[in-house]
Order: sequence, then structure tokens, then C-alpha cells
Amino acid sequence: MKKLLSLALALLMVVTSVAALSACGKTGDAVKVVEIKLTEEDYAFAVQKGNATLLQQLNDFMAEIKQNGKFDEIVDKYFGDGTPTAVTSAATMKNDGTQLIVATNAAFEPFEYKSGENYYGVDMEIMALFAQKLGKELYIYNMEFDAVCLAVSAQGGTYEGENGEVTVQGGICDVAAAGLTVSDERKEILDFSTTYYSASQMLIAAADDTTFDACQTAEDVEAILKGFGTDVKVGVQNGTTGKLYCEGDADWGFDGFGFTTVGYNNGALAVQEILNGNCKYVVIDEGPAKAIVAKTNAAN
Repeated sequence: MKKLLSLALALLMVVTSVAALSACGKTGDAVKVVEIKLTEEDYAFAVQKGNATLLQQLNDFMAEIKQNGKFDEIVDKYFGDGTPTAVTSAATMKNDGTQLIVATNAAFEPFEYKSGENYYGVDMEIMALFAQKLGKELYIYNMEFDAVCLAVSAQGGTYEGENGEVTVQGGICDVAAAGLTVSDERKEILDFSTTYYSASQMLIAAADDTTFDACQTAEDVEAILKGFGTDVKVGVQNGTTGKLYCEGDADWGFDGFGFTTVGYNNGALAVQEILNGNCKYVVIDEGPAKAIVAKTNAAN
């Protein structure tokens, strides 16, 4: 009986330890993703509004690679056990019709990111194949996320950058490929392709933060977020759905919260601010959230 009791206690200790690790992240981790989807949204590529020819070519191409399995092969490289393929950009941009000029923000792994001079990511590999299909050279125009839609739109526009207002010339890029969420607001200046990925916003916290451990649903998480005052800082990537989710946006159906939302040029910088003690949490898309957390923990 004593042996059985000891065994039972030992098993209980193991189960308790596993549960604790599950809630707080593996021992030694710096940050973790709270595994609850806060939103549901769709990604698509976009072209200048009214460019029916390019949009049809893009939609036909997406249908083709989904049918022949190439799309699944690319996705498996970043969400499965495949090996990512480097994508190279032409050295200079030409406006003579010989290039497919793609606007992106290469700080949104696993959809677009850089390693050295090469580009990687789901979107980048798809665009490389699309350029090949069109018989054109690929030029990747890497810019701040806020500029991506404006650079493809006919009229361009301005946005508020870190150092003041930034003006973006319109029509300088053919396709926006930057993990773009389809929205009515963006549809006013762009035409979207068929959707290719369903995404969600997720929360990143310090690995030892237990605030959301008992949460089971998005409503549970939001109930806690609604209790935060302006003293709590939550980081986001500028121009993204995460920023709108935190600050509130009627067109998207987001009520917003009372905490202080802090914008950064990319999600990795925002997560680093958790480690620096300048942000309590970060809200960003699920794929990038998990990629950033994995890299941050590996580096710490």
C-alpha cells in the first residue's frame, strides 16, 4: 500500500509539473503565446483597384497552384517540416513592364522575412512563382507595413511614421503581398485576390505571466483585457489588424480597450519590449506570433 501511495504521489507531482509548464511555457523560455484566437480574418493579395487583367491572372495562378499541390508544398515549408526556399529580388526596380513589382513588409515571418540578402516566406515564394508564370523578373519592394497598400493604390497617400508624416507615391508597385487581411476599408483602394489563408490575432506574454492561464475562450481573455487601465502597455505592429483590435475600429467591429497601445515597425521589436519591461503584452497575428516567440526564446 505504501508503495502504491508513493507511486500515486509521484505521478501527481509529474502531472502537476507538466500542467505548470504547459501554462507558463517551457523552463527557460522568455515569452509565450496565449493559445486562444482573439479574431478570425482572411489573408489575400491585392492589386490596384480596377486592374482586372492582373487580378484575373493572379486568381487563375492561385487556383492552379492549389490544384497541383504547389501551394500546400509552400505552406508546409513554414508550418510543417519542409525546407524554406530563398527568394531573390532584382537589384533595381524598373518601370518598363518587364518586372512584377511586389510591395511587402519583410518583418512578418512566416509570410515574409529576410535572411541576409534573400527573402523567405509563404507570400514571397508564391510571388516568385507568379512572376515566373508571367515571364517577368521579380522585384521586391520592402517597406513599412503602413506604406504597402498605399504603394499599390492609384492615389498613394500618407501615414504617420515614427518620425512624422510619411508620403507614399501611388501605383509604384503591382501587388501587395504582406499578410494582408481583407477589409472593407482596404477594398476602397485595392482589389483583393481570392483568399488563401485564415488568420487570427493572438496575445504574447512573458513566459512566467499567469494572468491568462485560466482562460478558455476569446471572451475570457477580453474580459481581462477590459480591466486594464492606461498604465498597462500593449505592443502592436503599426498598420496591422492587431493595432485596430487594441485601439478599436468601428469598420472592423472592434470596440478597443482602455490600456495604452504602443505601435512598433515590426512585431519582433514589440516582443523585445516585453523583455525590456516597456510593454506588458503584444497582440499580433498567430503565425508571426509563434515564429517571433520561437526565435526570441532560442536567443534567450
